[in-house]
Amino acid sequence: MKLKNLILILLVGSIFTSCSKDSGSDPEPVPIKAVVPDEINNFVWKAMNSWYYWQPNVPDLADSKIASSNTYADFINGKTPDALFYSLLYQRGTVDRFSWIENSNEVVNISNTAEVKKSRGFSYGVYPKDTGNVNLVALINYIVPSSPADLAGLKRGDVITKLNDNPLTTSNYNELTNTQITITLAATVGITNTGLVTTDKATTVTVAQTDIDENPVAYYEKKVYNGKNIGYLVYNGFKSDYNDELNAAFATMKSDGINELVLDLRYNGGGSLETAIALAQMINGSFTSKPYAYLDFNDKHNNEDGFEYLSDKVRVFNLVDNEPTFQREENINSLALTKIYVLVSFQTASASELTIQCFKKYISVTTIGEETVGKFVGSNTLYDSPANNYISYTNRSTKHKWQMQPITFAYYNKDKDVNPTKITPDYEINPYYAFLNRVEFGNVKDPCLKKAVELITGQTLQNKGQNTDTKLSFRNENLAAFNPTNAAKGLYIEDFKSRKE
Repeated sequence: MKLKNLILILLVGSIFTSCSKDSGSDPEPVPIKAVVPDEINNFVWKAMNSWYYWQPNVPDLADSKIASSNTYADFINGKTPDALFYSLLYQRGTVDRFSWIENSNEVVNISNTAEVKKSRGFSYGVYPKDTGNVNLVALINYIVPSSPADLAGLKRGDVITKLNDNPLTTSNYNELTNTQITITLAATVGITNTGLVTTDKATTVTVAQTDIDENPVAYYEKKVYNGKNIGYLVYNGFKSDYNDELNAAFATMKSDGINELVLDLRYNGGGSLETAIALAQMINGSFTSKPYAYLDFNDKHNNEDGFEYLSDKVRVFNLVDNEPTFQREENINSLALTKIYVLVSFQTASASELTIQCFKKYISVTTIGEETVGKFVGSNTLYDSPANNYISYTNRSTKHKWQMQPITFAYYNKDKDVNPTKITPDYEINPYYAFLNRVEFGNVKDPCLKKAVELITGQTLQNKGQNTDTKLSFRNENLAAFNPTNAAKGLYIEDFKSRKE
């Protein structure tokens, strides 16, 4: 009995020992905790993956990036939305110089085609003072009427030499966009073969930002020379909330009997595609329903590819919650012109360049001035509205105020010709002549306007007091690198969602 009991005890003991070894050698797997993607960054990546024109060229936007949810979340988390966005751009600063993102509580780069925005009320271009490309000046292009700049006494042609008592340089010129600035203006400006020479005024001017809905139809004047009724129109932005004002300007020109047009787009960085198409009809009007521009999207949105056609109607928008909202249609007022003269500069971009490239297929377009920016791409605003493919403002998330303006398409003329790097003017004017002839709009001492009038009339204008030093050799080929407006307003598809439904 004792032996049997001992054997039984040993057997039972061996069973427990065996069970204990099995449970210790094969533990239960520890579950991997799922990483939750940051909500805003998830919007940024997925919207860019869907719409960004160069998505196939960016490995971090590849569809495979989202194959592992945890790997994807680890990738997008830990960055601010803007840092993530800019890390996803294709050759940022060289190929893609134009995509941007903003938090509407803290705008980082204004480019909307219709909006009230914070502004001091003056446009400017930044120029190197010499070939060293360090010391700069800013030339004021124009002043918005009744703006802080206007009330402060600034005027077109003023030259800014100092910012907040410091000489303007490559290190501080971006501060010209600050909420409030104190500037020093030049008392005199001279030009030598090596650069600009300035003396300063003793007083300074302080200018602060305020809300401004700038009218881009900045100036119109009828000029009569040798039986030619010449219309001179300064148009500074393709803003859809001013489509009716633009159409009204052409009604005025029509009643004035305008038979020649000088269109000044030197300070026009672009805007609404729809407005650009309407402008072409206002100038000529004979090509209703003809193709004007061809848009090319990435492969995920080939259904959006196609022609934009000329129309005899223009849509009018008003701002509602600072977004362009369709109100009505108007019949287009047309001048029926078969040739125009366009003034261009290193600040002329996008929808302005489209006007030149696409309109050349229908009428004679003569360009005068400087090389343009070279922006033959466009965008539509992307919102955090995944159920509506990120293009619905109405259905966007209200948890945050981030929105994006990435490049989503390229454009071509009706024959789909390859675009140049930049538009080189038919008649080039040294940009530094502007410093020698600082005049208000409409004054034919302006070298670009003078050249246009001479081409129209076939006669040379003699203007008392105009600097006509044709031996001026100083210029700087890197002008555009110092121009903060070269981010451009862009080419933008207005009311994108409703146009595609």
